[in-house]
Amino acid sequence: MADDLLPRMTSLMNTAGPVAVVGASARPERPSHDVMAFLQEKGRRCIPVNPGQAGGTILGERVYASLSAIPEPVDVVDIFRRPEEVAPIVDEAIEVGARGVWMQLGVVNAEAARRAESAGLIVVMDRCPKQEWGRLGL
Repeated sequence: MADDLLPRMTSLMNTAGPVAVVGASARPERPSHDVMAFLQEKGRRCIPVNPGQAGGTILGERVYASLSAIPEPVDVVDIFRRPEEVAPIVDEAIEVGARGVWMQLGVVNAEAARRAESAGLIVVMDRCPKQEWGRLGL
């Protein structure tokens, strides 16, 4: 693990601000649903983002079509999308003033990560906050 990865993960998850879960699913068997439920259990406010389910609810939270549709600031953008779909999400995270982006396991997009870091966002790739939680000391 890179020397600065653990502090970056801790910084992102040690926040009181909302976590936007892009690719959130209402289906309990989906990893995005499981991780969102876990983060909620740990006291994090999660806002689901899924254009196909916009206007509905997932785990008691209203679903939005995009980050820019969320009517409040988000702190962290947790991405459950294919790597080739990450760039516009990262661009939108920058636009809405998110503090960081967290790309889930298997989600690696180095160019999008560079853009986010250049804009001052904290970036974590190819990790799951649920799996890393114990090491973060939160």
